[in-house]
Amino acid sequence: MATVYVSAIINAPIDQVWPYLRGFNRLAEWHPFVSQSRIEDELPEAQVGCVRNFQLVDSGDTIREQLLTLSDQDHRCTYSILDSPMPIEGYLASVQLIEITTTNQTFGHWRANFDVAKSEEQAIVELVTSVFTEGFASLNKILDSSP
Repeated sequence: MATVYVSAIINAPIDQVWPYLRGFNRLAEWHPFVSQSRIEDELPEAQVGCVRNFQLVDSGDTIREQLLTLSDQDHRCTYSILDSPMPIEGYLASVQLIEITTTNQTFGHWRANFDVAKSEEQAIVELVTSVFTEGFASLNKILDSSP
């Protein structure tokens, strides 16, 4: 099983960052790799069990992910990949935000575990790491409230 873990400091208070992650369908608004996204079956975007269906900017490939948990108290959500062009199985990811009260910033960490053939593991781990890193960087750019 492969594991990817990325963390970042976002220069904005948690109450500004959390809506972007809580809104499971907001991915295209903030992630540079996503061109469009929709929630299937017209379910609310924060409803556990909903499925987001999104397209990637570069390839046009479609990925489907299901929201498994959402906690406003813990500022955390977990999701799984249902369909993807990546040669992976059992993909489970979680992203959580933690308030940094002394600086009015947000600490974010994003983790994924999945099965992948050993021959493709390095490439897929690098790809998923890039997805997480670029996502946090984009949020930081959009929300940066530092002087």
